[in-house]
Amino acid sequence: MTVSKAPRAGTTTTETPTLDDPGVERMLAAKTGNVTFRDLSREEIEAMLLRNRVGRLAFSIHDRVDIQPIHYIYERGWLYGRTSEGEKISTLKHNQWVAFEVDEITDLFDLRSLVIHGSFWILHPAGSPRAEELWKKATELMSRIVPGALTEHDPVGFRHTLFRIAVSDVRGRAASMKLPGPNDP
Repeated sequence: MTVSKAPRAGTTTTETPTLDDPGVERMLAAKTGNVTFRDLSREEIEAMLLRNRVGRLAFSIHDRVDIQPIHYIYERGWLYGRTSEGEKISTLKHNQWVAFEVDEITDLFDLRSLVIHGSFWILHPAGSPRAEELWKKATELMSRIVPGALTEHDPVGFRHTLFRIAVSDVRGRAASMKLPGPNDP
């Protein structure tokens, strides 16, 4: 879709998509019923979690819901990530229940999306042997996606709060569009 030249003050306009727009061509080629939706299998969900590194963390307090992009790594039923101190952490200290979304979108009707529901746990570098073990594990996992994480070479050193999310429920959906073949009417 293209946008027209700058509109006059106080007005907005967009041009009608042209027929040479690839997205429009695909939509026009599709027939009613050619778009299908389906649930992702557990194997597809696991593969999607493993191949992606950015998702969106949704959390709420009182009457406000927020969602923020965040780096993550998935391992054996847990999402590990890191963030910086701030409003998000303050909120999550009061309400640990979160949703986490990961999307793979190729086109309007060629997509995969999953949503995780779980609990958010802040990790601590000192304390019990288990706490120290989890901190070390999270540090190692984070360095896989951001080399130098939590060292003097960290490109985002202000993100020093490590966390993990216990995946208690996950669901995924996919959409696809069957385009007619060259011999289809």
